[in-house]
Amino acid sequence: MTVCVAVKVHDCIVFAADSAATLSTVDENGNRQILNVYNNADKVFNLHRKLPLVAMTCGMGHICGRSISNLAKEMRKEMMDALDEESYSVKSVAEFAHAFIEAKYSDPTATKTPTDFLEFWVGGYGHNKEHGEIWKIVIQDGSLQPIVQVNQPGEPDGIFWGGQGEAIARLALGVDPSLISVLVSNGMEAGLAAQVFNTGRNNLQTGLVHATMPTIDAIRLAKFLVSTTIDYFSLKFGSDIVGGATDIATVTKYEGFKWIERKHYYPDGLNRETNGHVC
Repeated sequence: MTVCVAVKVHDCIVFAADSAATLSTVDENGNRQILNVYNNADKVFNLHRKLPLVAMTCGMGHICGRSISNLAKEMRKEMMDALDEESYSVKSVAEFAHAFIEAKYSDPTATKTPTDFLEFWVGGYGHNKEHGEIWKIVIQDGSLQPIVQVNQPGEPDGIFWGGQGEAIARLALGVDPSLISVLVSNGMEAGLAAQVFNTGRNNLQTGLVHATMPTIDAIRLAKFLVSTTIDYFSLKFGSDIVGGATDIATVTKYEGFKWIERKHYYPDGLNRETNGHVC
């Protein structure tokens, strides 16, 4: 699994994610077993060489025998050939990504299960748009869903997350959303359980983000939330299903896409022509 975090403020959008990729199987009794955790997966992507667009992912790591990272690079290549730089919107970029993922996931060679889960996040600034947008593409229970806008129009700031959000929810909201199912399983009526959760959240949540937060501080916040989750799972009983390096990228209206932290699979000193970044 993984954790991916988006921080949106007036000046920027920051995407950050850990690097853990969990290899698991199901035994003869239907129990999920973790075989290994690789801590070097790529989950944050540059979606366009010229435009302020960024993407990240959590959930399943492969489609059609190819990593989501590998597919994202193919998506970028096709997008750069097809996207009209003078009229595009972030929604149109999300629609392009949705169609790309749909084509790959519906391919006859794609191995699918009823429990397949994927989130592919797209963020950035559209042509002549002053405010950023974040959209999400979801495969839920083996079914590709329509695109959804994560930040609703008029919402100037916020923290959004996917994957293993347990630690972030407890820190930011003051209460874990799973409290509702716990209360219901212990006999509480669902509506009352939701009311208890909402009361706790409204009175215990921590203010961590503001629309006027500078870009550097938005980056610090995204990194803090991913790092906190990594540390949380390193100490929690069970496998370290969140871990590895934290990859961070940001987009602004005028500076465009910038890598903030990025791991390499090769040494820069032996590959000087790469100019210090992974393609």
